[in-house]
Amino acid sequence: MDSTWILAANSSQATIFTAESPVAPLVALETMSNPEARLKQMDLVSDRPGRTFDSLGSQRHARASQVDPKEQEQIRFAKTIIEKLERGRLDGAFERLVIVAGPDFLGELRTHFGAQLKALVSQEIDKDYTALNPRELRSRLPEHI
Repeated sequence: MDSTWILAANSSQATIFTAESPVAPLVALETMSNPEARLKQMDLVSDRPGRTFDSLGSQRHARASQVDPKEQEQIRFAKTIIEKLERGRLDGAFERLVIVAGPDFLGELRTHFGAQLKALVSQEIDKDYTALNPRELRSRLPEHI
């Protein structure tokens, strides 16, 4: 099958489209959402940070998280998307992958690509086009994808 998958994503939603040829119209395959990305940070944290003792002495202090909750949700969603793409790759559902995502989220997605999936990426576009319908998105992509 000479199919291309196009991923249009941001930290709160993602849609996988397919195109059966380099000039074919896009057809939506699956939409994923991450409503937690729209929450305020205080709504993502359930309580105060944990407490810990100093390594020397008996002083206690708040323990800070390495990653803030909003960023953690973005990482979790990026991993979910990559898992879906990886399943498609393993099933042979596509031969080329086009990634369309805002610059920050595109960077997050890149950190989770495996070598085999990365080899199928034919194009990356650092724009957030998630609000566009398939026809509008297709008009923003190069003529041959």
